[in-house]
Amino acid sequence: MLELKDLRLRRGPRLLLDGVGLRVHAGHKVGVVGANGCGKSSLFALIQGSLPADGGELLVPAGWQIAHVAQHTPSGPRPAIDFVIDGDQELRRFQQDLAAAEAADDGLRQAELHGCIEAIGGYTAETRAVRLLHGLGFAVGEERRPIDSWSGGWRMRLALARALMCRSDLLLLDEPTNHLDLDAVIWLEGWLRDYPGTLLLISHDRDFLDAVVDHICHLEQGRLRLYRGGYSSFERQRAEQLAQQQSAFERQQREIAAVRGFIDRFRAKATKARQAQSRLKALERLELIAPAHVDSPFHFTFADPGACPHPLLRLEGVSAGYDGQAVVEGVRLSLSAGERIALLGPNGAGKSTLIKLLAGAIAPLGGICTPAQGLAIGYFAQHQMDQLRADDSPLTHLLRLDPQQTEQRLRDYLGGFGFGGDLATVPVAPFSGGEKARLALALIIYQRPHLLLLDEPTNHLDLEMRHALAAALQGFAGALVLVSHDRHLLRITCDDLLLVDGGRVSPFPGTLEEYPAWLSARLAASDTAAADADAGLATGSATARRDQRRLEAERRTRLQPLRRRLATLEQRLETLTVRRDALVETLACPDLYAADAKPRLLALLADKQQVDAELATVEQDWLSTGEALEQGQAEPVG
Repeated sequence: MLELKDLRLRRGPRLLLDGVGLRVHAGHKVGVVGANGCGKSSLFALIQGSLPADGGELLVPAGWQIAHVAQHTPSGPRPAIDFVIDGDQELRRFQQDLAAAEAADDGLRQAELHGCIEAIGGYTAETRAVRLLHGLGFAVGEERRPIDSWSGGWRMRLALARALMCRSDLLLLDEPTNHLDLDAVIWLEGWLRDYPGTLLLISHDRDFLDAVVDHICHLEQGRLRLYRGGYSSFERQRAEQLAQQQSAFERQQREIAAVRGFIDRFRAKATKARQAQSRLKALERLELIAPAHVDSPFHFTFADPGACPHPLLRLEGVSAGYDGQAVVEGVRLSLSAGERIALLGPNGAGKSTLIKLLAGAIAPLGGICTPAQGLAIGYFAQHQMDQLRADDSPLTHLLRLDPQQTEQRLRDYLGGFGFGGDLATVPVAPFSGGEKARLALALIIYQRPHLLLLDEPTNHLDLEMRHALAAALQGFAGALVLVSHDRHLLRITCDDLLLVDGGRVSPFPGTLEEYPAWLSARLAASDTAAADADAGLATGSATARRDQRRLEAERRTRLQPLRRRLATLEQRLETLTVRRDALVETLACPDLYAADAKPRLLALLADKQQVDAELATVEQDWLSTGEALEQGQAEPVG
């Protein structure tokens, strides 16, 4: 059992932990959460032994092997797989001893060491390392490439693989998903669920935490509090505590009134369509977690981008790639205001390439790309923070965009992103990754884009900022295309899913919750195809399987217009419901029923009658479309 007793911890003049106690039993998986700078990483440094306590005790069982991801980026000419296997330190010690015994021609010692290596599974170490590398996104055949041949993000994946390779009793992971795509995150979830040791995990990805941990340790104002359950359970428990702050709770309730209206109106009918069920669950979760963020320091919205051209951007048979080699081909896409698209697809399939194409960062290799005249694009790339000027302050960056604006207005805007007071005027060079990411987003949002392109925008952002970004994106009037490994963000901000796979871009034939199963089926199909080829199975059997897959693909294609229609109707229902509720609230005002207000009252009543009629029509269309989709999905294939 890992235990903290009356522990105090400082970093410079700051008191991070003040007389805290904590017990983590062997085998427990604990998510460590709290605002940036509250001391999460310092707690890990304390447990690793690289930072001394200022008081109290830290008790770690004798003999426990602790694994963690090194802070420095690995480098050197060694093959990647050798670097990963180094994570099994006991195996490396046995191998060194064996080499010494062989040099001394000590046969008895050699036999003993071979037995030790066999006992710890040392002869399967290379296989374990290869599986780790492939799970984290490295392609088959790349295992022996030198470390120096990989970019910084991929080297951090190597460091993660090395930590997972260690046969540890305690595993410390600090934001392990920051450099991963969605496929690798899903794989890592499964690996950590099966991990037999004790896990302490710092993460700002609520879906990842829910899938992995059984306890949440919350750091706040120098205190630790342990909650049983995953992150969603923690949020509900904390929301109950914060609900006592009645004024803040009521403000948060107003912010989600539109969502609640949708749920209340259609709860009983949500079973009519699978897509509607998925959306309802997401909306219910949003309502549950919202009160837990009433004290968030981040509050901002997207300004109206003004008149949006139609369409914003059109691609006709476009190919894109690098050095004349296409990564995606034949892309046909038309983007209009109000569209919200999430890009899914395996690692390396071309999601970032497509985003760069839409942003104009790369030119098409073929086809026609037609942006609307006057189109304003906001593009957040994975390395967007590198575009900030280290010696300039947040205020200077914003003044460069809008030199005519008053300093106070710009300071007010920056305050919504957590850059209040002196933080608005200090250079950005010493800022953390999260602070730089927040500033980069603030600069993009300030420019009022018609089309917003976000490629992994939540890397380095804490949970409060992610929540604020999700809330702001829900009110964004332009078009959104998003790549993210944060499934919660995808779920509550995007209506359509596009799959980038095999060089093609097409609608994903399912919901976000079905994507992990699709990945598993894709991998299984690949393995089966390879096994069939090796076994030389009969051509007739292979042909039958191909026919089955063709029929399933045809059915998905046939149903795709229904899915799109359903998503459009859902969005229209939500808009009309919000409008109707606003009219009801206005009509409740007593002043409207004075004699001199009769013309306005009649106009409002007419508006409400029109909205009610349109709501009834759209609702019926929505139900009919949902039933048609449900029947189409239930049809047998073949």
